[in-house]
Amino acid sequence: MGHRVTGTAGAAGRPGRSCPGRVRPAAPVPLNVVGEITSLVTPPAPAQAYGRDVGEVGVREKGGQNHDEEPERMSRLAVIGAGYVGLVTSATLAHLGHDVCCADIAPEKVAMLSRGEIPMVEPGLDQMVREEMANGRLRFVLGAPAAVSDREFVFLCLPTPELADGSADMSSILEVAGEIGPQLSHGSIVINKSTVPVGSTHAVQRALARGDVAVVSNPEFLREGTAIHDCQHPDRIVIGGDDYDVAMRVAHLYHNTNAPVMITRPSSAETIKYASNAFLATRLSFINALACLCESIGAEFRDVIQGMGYDRRIGLDFVEPGPGWGGSCLPKDTRALIRIGEDAGYDFSLLRCAIAANEEQQDRIVAKIEAMAGGALTDVTVAAWGLTFKAGTDDRRHSPAIAIIHRLARSGARVRAYDPTVRQPLPGMDVCLEPYGPCRDASVLVVLTEWDELRWLNFDKINSLMASPCIVDARNLLDPETMRRAGFRYQGIGRP
Repeated sequence: MGHRVTGTAGAAGRPGRSCPGRVRPAAPVPLNVVGEITSLVTPPAPAQAYGRDVGEVGVREKGGQNHDEEPERMSRLAVIGAGYVGLVTSATLAHLGHDVCCADIAPEKVAMLSRGEIPMVEPGLDQMVREEMANGRLRFVLGAPAAVSDREFVFLCLPTPELADGSADMSSILEVAGEIGPQLSHGSIVINKSTVPVGSTHAVQRALARGDVAVVSNPEFLREGTAIHDCQHPDRIVIGGDDYDVAMRVAHLYHNTNAPVMITRPSSAETIKYASNAFLATRLSFINALACLCESIGAEFRDVIQGMGYDRRIGLDFVEPGPGWGGSCLPKDTRALIRIGEDAGYDFSLLRCAIAANEEQQDRIVAKIEAMAGGALTDVTVAAWGLTFKAGTDDRRHSPAIAIIHRLARSGARVRAYDPTVRQPLPGMDVCLEPYGPCRDASVLVVLTEWDELRWLNFDKINSLMASPCIVDARNLLDPETMRRAGFRYQGIGRP
C-alpha cells in the first residue's frame, strides 16, 4: 500500500523532520518496506553515500526543493557509446554542468564528433554538442578505457540488438564491462542506460569483477526528434539499485531537471523501460484498429478520440492513427518483453496481438493504395512521401514507410520516394531529391511520414504532374476538404 505524495520533496524522508503539504501515513514509513512511496530528499554528499539497502519505491515529487541541501557539485562522468542515446546523454549531462568524457570505438566517429560534426538528425543536438565542447565540459575519446580512469560515474549507452529469438544481445555491454573493470576508480558507479533485460544490472556487476564499484539501472525514455527536450524536461527519472544511497548519488546528477525521481529495485527499473514501450505499442495498435472501425461504420475518428480523451484515464496524447509503429525501440522492445515472459513461463499474448495488429495496419495501407489505383498494383507508379519512421529524425529502422514500400514493390508497383533526410539510393524504390519528383506520372501519392513541410506544397502543381490525382494520407497530414477542392480523390485514416 502506497501513500500519496503531494507537497515539496524538501525534507521528506529525514527522521524527525516535517514536510509541509505532504500526506503523511498513520505510522512511520520504514525505508525497507517494499512498495511504500515516500518523498526523497536531495542525495547526501558522496562521503555519506553508502550503507542502506534499497527495498522501497521512492518518489521525489516534481518541483520539490530542499533548502538545507548541500551546494551542487559538478561530477566527472564518462559515457561509453556515442550512438543516439550516448550522444544525447553526453550533451545533456554536460549542459547540466557536469564534466563529460564520451568514448566510442569508431575512430572516424570520434574524429567527426571532436570537430563538432553530428552524424545524425536530432533537432538542437549539434548546437548543444558544440556549445558544451566550447565550454570545456564535453570531449570525445577513442576507447572506453581512455574515458573511465578518473570518473565518478560511468554510463553504459551501448547497443543491445535483437537476437533471432527476440531477446536482447548483451554481448557489447558485458564485453565493455569486462574491459573497463580494472580501470575504474574506487567507489565509482556504473550506470546502465541501455535497454537491457531483467537481471542485466547484476550481470554487469559480475562482468566488472569489482566489489568496490556499484551498478545501477537508469533507463532512458527519449523520443527521437524531441530527445533534447526530453532530456532537459524528463517526465521522470527511474533508478534501480541495490543500495539506496548509491541510487541517490545518481539521482543528484539530474538535480537541475527538477523531475520526479523514482528509486526502485534493478529488476523493476529494467522492466519499466520495456513495459513503457510495450504499452505505447499496444496503445498505437488499438488506435489504428479503432480508426479502421470508424472508417467501416462511418464515424469520424477525431471526434471519437476527442470524446474518449476527455476522460483523464485515457487522455489525448499518443492517439494519432498512422501506417503502423516502428523505429529502433518499440518493435525490438515488444518482442524482447515477449521473450522475457517466455523465459519466465508467461505467454504475453496481448503483445503478440499488438504486433499482429501492426502488421495488419501496414497491409491496410497497401490495400487503400491498391483500391485507389483501380484494384491492382502491377506496373502502377506510386509516389511516396516520407521514409523515416517518424518526422524529426533520419532513423529508418523498422520504419512502417519502408515496410509498406516493400509490400508495394512485391505487388508489382514502381515506387518513387522523397524524404528530406535521404539523399542516396535505396533498394526497392527510386529516391528523388525534392517532393515534386515522385509525383510525375504517378497514379497514387501516399503520405507515409508526417513531415510538416509537405503540408505547404503547391498542390495544383502536384495535380498537374500526376497521372491520376489520388492521395492516400496514412498520417492524416493534409486537410481532406482542401485536397478535394484541389481536385484530388483523398483518403485518410479513420475518416469516412
